[in-house]
Amino acid sequence: MDIEHQVVIIGGGFAGLNAAKTLKHAPVKITLIDRRNFHLFQPLLYQVATGDLSAANIASPLRTILRKQKNAHVVMDEVTGFDVANKKALLKGGEVGYDSLIVAAGGDHNYYGNDRWQPYAPSLKFLEDAFDIRNRIVRAFENAEKEKDVEKQKQWMSFVVVGGGATGMELAGSLAEIATDTVRSEYNSIDPSCWKITLVEGLDRLIPQYPQRLSYQARKVLESKGIRILTGAMVSEIDDSGVVLKIGETTEFIPSKTVIWAAGVKASPLGKALSDATGCELDKGGRVIVDSRLNIPGHPEIFVVGDLAHVNGSNGNSLPGLAPVAIQEGEYAAHCIMKMISGRTAEPFKYFNRGMMSILGRGSAVAVLRGHEYSGTFAWLLWLFVHLMYILQFGNRLLIMTQWAWEYFSRNHHARLLTEKRDRLD
Repeated sequence: MDIEHQVVIIGGGFAGLNAAKTLKHAPVKITLIDRRNFHLFQPLLYQVATGDLSAANIASPLRTILRKQKNAHVVMDEVTGFDVANKKALLKGGEVGYDSLIVAAGGDHNYYGNDRWQPYAPSLKFLEDAFDIRNRIVRAFENAEKEKDVEKQKQWMSFVVVGGGATGMELAGSLAEIATDTVRSEYNSIDPSCWKITLVEGLDRLIPQYPQRLSYQARKVLESKGIRILTGAMVSEIDDSGVVLKIGETTEFIPSKTVIWAAGVKASPLGKALSDATGCELDKGGRVIVDSRLNIPGHPEIFVVGDLAHVNGSNGNSLPGLAPVAIQEGEYAAHCIMKMISGRTAEPFKYFNRGMMSILGRGSAVAVLRGHEYSGTFAWLLWLFVHLMYILQFGNRLLIMTQWAWEYFSRNHHARLLTEKRDRLD
């Protein structure tokens, strides 16, 4: 029997890839389009940025993942728009027709209208960002090592992380361990006491989506590592000399050569392209507001999932941009297509919240699982186990587990390599 139903999936992240895998045995032909040729395990991206893991540990080629799925075809290209009337996705390299379309294009950096800060404060969303941040961190240590002026050395050893969510905490905690372990053992001219890490959060507490007790516990653990935490602090300026903060009625300048932006993401520009093509509504962050079946209203053939979708949960609030949310949405869209082919209608989407977890550093984490709160070593072990299980390729699981074990006992962040362009090194 010829396969006639064409499914086009835009994006090879958690949502898009799980949609494709769910359709493995369905009578469809899948075209998965991504401008990169790999799937990135973003929850561990910060560990590439801080030298704990190598890029290959958390990135897997899409063709390798789907090599045994005969109904899936991978296209490396960039989607530029949509011809909804003729059911076509427009690409830089041509166009592709669809019967069902799943848009899982993810998100991008969000500087909330202050894009001029990006050169001074890189965000962490893509693999290239992790390389950039890792280079800046390593370069800061190298420049501090050869700096004779004590005040300038302190500026190189001052790190500011903007954003007190999970990513910001993970970066700050890992940075503190590098500064503590690495400076003492590998650098001769840096005063071990001169490093300073500041974690800045605009709201009144860290990880505000967590119960208040765990927010307090997270702050306590990070402060015990020597991290200065400023809540209720808003960034008013960033340049190559540091960060200007507004805290209440006061202003504070923090001299720093290394600022990292972890304050949020915005939707992919494809949200605007979908709005132009279909007239769908976007929220303030540029996400597409979908109906209860993750469709664009009036277009049951178009599904929007993952970070690009505005989906309300059972409490009426929009679901967060987390991997578990994206995975469930991608799988649901695939099930909807299979039911549609067989002449049935799917039930409305319901997100099953298994919980949240964030690591704070070696041996410590916070977690909420099925309504129960955990912190400390047990939460850390849960975090390790869950993240290993989400890694797609078994070989990568073994590599990551081995490297985590080695780094836990050796306290050595082995992947601290400078990979700057040649003209930067000459």
